[in-house]
Amino acid sequence: MKRFLAVAILPFLTMLTACNAVVMSPSGDVAAQQRDLIVISTILMLIIIVPVMMLTVFFAWRYRQSNTEARYEPDWDHSTQLELIIWAAPLLIIICLGALTWMGTHLLDPYRPLDRIAPGKLVDKQIKPLQVEVVALDWKWLFIYPEYGVATVNELAAPVDRPIDFRLTSSAVMNSFYIPALAGQIYTMPGMQTKLSAVINHPGTFEGFSANYSGAGFSGMKFAFLGLSDADFDKWMTDVKSQGDKLDRNAYLELERPSENEPARRYGSVETQLFTAVLNRCVELGKMCMDEMSSIDAKGGLGLAGINNVHPLEYDKYTRRGAIFAPPATYVARICTTEEEERMRASGQPLLSPRDTSPILGAGLPRPSAPLFGVQRRPSNS
Repeated sequence: MKRFLAVAILPFLTMLTACNAVVMSPSGDVAAQQRDLIVISTILMLIIIVPVMMLTVFFAWRYRQSNTEARYEPDWDHSTQLELIIWAAPLLIIICLGALTWMGTHLLDPYRPLDRIAPGKLVDKQIKPLQVEVVALDWKWLFIYPEYGVATVNELAAPVDRPIDFRLTSSAVMNSFYIPALAGQIYTMPGMQTKLSAVINHPGTFEGFSANYSGAGFSGMKFAFLGLSDADFDKWMTDVKSQGDKLDRNAYLELERPSENEPARRYGSVETQLFTAVLNRCVELGKMCMDEMSSIDAKGGLGLAGINNVHPLEYDKYTRRGAIFAPPATYVARICTTEEEERMRASGQPLLSPRDTSPILGAGLPRPSAPLFGVQRRPSNS
């Protein structure tokens, strides 16, 4: 009977060989601490679950109908010792889980700079964290290294034991940046910036992907994360810089076009403040940035003078998604400073057309022909 049971279970055990245990065996200190939280929480809960399951089987066997030797006490209704165990044990478990959750929530806050890079190994204040700017595109990942002035698509690299500071945003829809071997997932949203602090402790090639469904090309939105030694990272960075392509605003607008299963590519140079423009939704030249608009609104706005400060959007990624019957897209035009206007006049560049000062009319209403919309004032008797 036992041999037959072992043979019956064997096919189910072979199915487990396809499981990926990277979450429980990560290569980054942040992910390792998150793994420890899972293990400790599971053990604490098993302290209650295992005895309950064992006692369920024990009582079912002990007090079965055929067991005439079991104690029969129909009038029993209370036991102080049993009540103490039943209530005290779960209460202690809840207290432990609450304390563990509170400490883990603060110590593993993705916005919190790292205090250590490994157990017993604090962060060296002399080492500057690696800055990486991440943009979730449809359907690929863009990584910008502002310190080195390069960028990559669907390929990310970092030195071993060097803290990494990620700044993340999205071009269109919400995505989730996730490298299981490095740290937990963090969401990316258009017009907003999120942060993630992490470190990789072992060299190797690890998988990164989007953990939030974002459309047709979601399944191919993956990238390779390379954990490299300092020497190998410098060599990798030299190879990236040797690429002749430059990621300027026009190149970014082409890259932003939705595409599926994109191969890794590299850009040897990047336009300054490109990530800031993506974050503030103003990559298109002449478009007002969100932070500029917020600053103007905080000071009272432009009033009626700013209503016509819009231009047709020459580049519209939504039109390519099939919205051919949508109204022409427009955007708020950037407001030039006096110094910029003087430079444009001196260089002979064409200025914007003057603002239309005609009265603003409601839809379908004729232009008023008399003061106060046709209401005549009665002469005063005084």
